[in-house]
Amino acid sequence: MTSSLDPHIEKLLRDLTPSVVGAVARRFGDFAAAEDAVQEALMAATTQWPKEGLPGSPRAWLIHGAARRMTDHIRAESARRRRETTAVLEATAEEQVVPALDEIPFDLGSTFGRSGNLEADGDDTLILLFMCCHPALTRSSAIALTLRAVGGLTTAEIAAAFLVPEATMAQRISRAKQRIKSSGVPFSMPGQQERADRLSAVLHVLYLIFNEGYSTSSGASLQRADLSTEAIRLTRSVHALLPADTEIAGLLALMLLTDARRLARTGPEGELIPLEEQNRSAWDRSAIAEGTALISDTLSKGSVGAYQLQAAIAALHDEAMRPEDTDWRQILALYGLLTRMSDNPIVALNHAVAYAMVHGPVEGLKLLESLDADERLAGHYRLEAVRAHLLERAGNRAAAIEHYRVAAAKTTSIPERDYLTTKIARLRVTLPDPYS
Repeated sequence: MTSSLDPHIEKLLRDLTPSVVGAVARRFGDFAAAEDAVQEALMAATTQWPKEGLPGSPRAWLIHGAARRMTDHIRAESARRRRETTAVLEATAEEQVVPALDEIPFDLGSTFGRSGNLEADGDDTLILLFMCCHPALTRSSAIALTLRAVGGLTTAEIAAAFLVPEATMAQRISRAKQRIKSSGVPFSMPGQQERADRLSAVLHVLYLIFNEGYSTSSGASLQRADLSTEAIRLTRSVHALLPADTEIAGLLALMLLTDARRLARTGPEGELIPLEEQNRSAWDRSAIAEGTALISDTLSKGSVGAYQLQAAIAALHDEAMRPEDTDWRQILALYGLLTRMSDNPIVALNHAVAYAMVHGPVEGLKLLESLDADERLAGHYRLEAVRAHLLERAGNRAAAIEHYRVAAAKTTSIPERDYLTTKIARLRVTLPDPYS
């Protein structure tokens, strides 16, 4: 996408890309080639649509364009194989029937839909979601590939979500594509049992896409509503597909209860407003009601999973009309269960905050010491930011300033950095004058 492209067209292309890749990959069975073909179709759209206007069905236009490029690719491969076969025959003087150039191994009717109505062929983004969680891939590779193909996240954003270097993530995604291609397993919507087997990875992908939308890891914007909204939409679709699964319901509840605060999280200039300073009357009460009803229903059905626990924590925050009304003891108890269930260092970090809110900041700081040795958090700004916050609450403003400064230097989110530097400035004003 070029920076001079009309923002409306740019957003439309970004929103359509996962669905188009899903349609082309599902129908041609080659994910890597489909991605390349769709990229070519997107480039054509960026030059033609501003001049000629939007087509009647932009999605159908992109699918047809990518399919033509896939057809050209298949024909070129067929011609190459024909030339190679002919050369072998001439060298061996053996007779063999060589396929004609137009004997291409796919059905054009199935490629474009029997009805010809591309918009009626199902939710290809949902299909792509399950397709990317391929049995030939490791769990981490499947999640990374899906974040790239379905979430539209950059390699750098995915690396940040996994707490690994960008180069490592680029190699992981490249290997995932190659493994799918060489596995021989059909790249198609799995059956009911296989969907259930892939479900855990699918839910984790949706969780990460939502998180990147709610708190963007880099750039000038704190949030990407397009990502969080799409994650909620896809989670609703998965919930409709498997309505009895309580963890799907828990994830949907978590997203709704968290996204309900979105409008209150930023100020007029896009600046970050922390939870305790938000205007709670601006929270989306309909989303809170829906999320609360979902989590209340799922918690009564027996086994409890990590998404349900996180949703229950989010519900406790949303139910508090004032920061001081927050039931931190119950939140701490839920985080205690969650830390025993999950080896996620960010969960451990949040547990330390909850512990500090109940037992005091000094006790919370002691918990942070155990996280210093966790390589997944090494260099992560959140550990320093939480330590600075607890030091500030403990009254050690000078130490808090130093850790806020380290956190600000490490974050790649401009609103996060601006918030941290503002905290530093405010604390400096309150420091005692050594010469007074």
